Amino acid sequence: MTVNIQQLSLAHVLVVGDVMLDRYWYGAVDRISPEAPVPVVRITREENRLGGCANVAYNVVSLGGKASLLSVVGDDEASHLLEDLVAKTGIAPHLGRDSQLKTTVKLRIIGRQQQLLRVDFENTPQNEVLASQTDQFLQLLPTHNVVLFSDYGKGGLAHVSQMIAAARAAGKAVLIDPKGSDYSRYAGATCITPNRAELEQVIGKWSTEAELVQKAHALRQELKLDALLLTRSEEGMTLFDAQGELTVSAQAREVFDVTGAGDTVIATLATLVAAGLSLRDAMPLANKAGGVVVGKFGTATVSYEELMA
Repeated sequence: MTVNIQQLSLAHVLVVGDVMLDRYWYGAVDRISPEAPVPVVRITREENRLGGCANVAYNVVSLGGKASLLSVVGDDEASHLLEDLVAKTGIAPHLGRDSQLKTTVKLRIIGRQQQLLRVDFENTPQNEVLASQTDQFLQLLPTHNVVLFSDYGKGGLAHVSQMIAAARAAGKAVLIDPKGSDYSRYAGATCITPNRAELEQVIGKWSTEAELVQKAHALRQELKLDALLLTRSEEGMTLFDAQGELTVSAQAREVFDVTGAGDTVIATLATLVAAGLSLRDAMPLANKAGGVVVGKFGTATVSYEELMA
């Protein structure tokens, strides 16, 4: 099923979760350090990109939808860089500020066209700031078709259960990119989108497809989800819902970088659902979007033209 750009322009997605700054330092590697057996990288270029749920929101607007971004940042250089980047995208920002918080930064050092090292800077937001975020969520809810929670396990979704309940009571579809081993906090959502490793943390490993089907449906019913979408890398993805299972094959292409691929999949799914498609109709296009973005370097987005090509 296809969707036109006019339909997508009516899609309003509220993205909530852990925002972060993705930094890339590119350099030349000419020698090994005399101090330790590690390469010396001479930095020649720096680049900053939206990361975490900010990248999810950017994927929504890149497809032609409208995205509001609700998150918490610190009062530091990274937060100001993030705000500047968001301002250039068309995302509607609603960023709470916590002076005690260190804005999450993932710094990747790149040499010889490969990632040599990643350095993370982070801590957890204060409860008072998160409580005020919940109030703002309730104010934003009526003007959006779909709510998308992007959980990176950084503490920004401490009140996710209450927000899911409020969104569902308001008749909104709720899509979640989950994290951790306790999925009970996501109970009542429309759909969650774990990858293989994330789902194994919750239901354990499976040795056959039949065992996966049984375990996935059991989890879906336990959490009262409409659907569970399992992203399976080279095996494509499988949707488990009340109708059964639907699997689409991976789009065959060279994989350059899987960073942010899950962001693109759930952002595409949310945008298409907000535009009026069912999860089953949206899923093949979300799979295609994931196939496009892994051919790009770093956190990236997919345009409407690329999706419909």
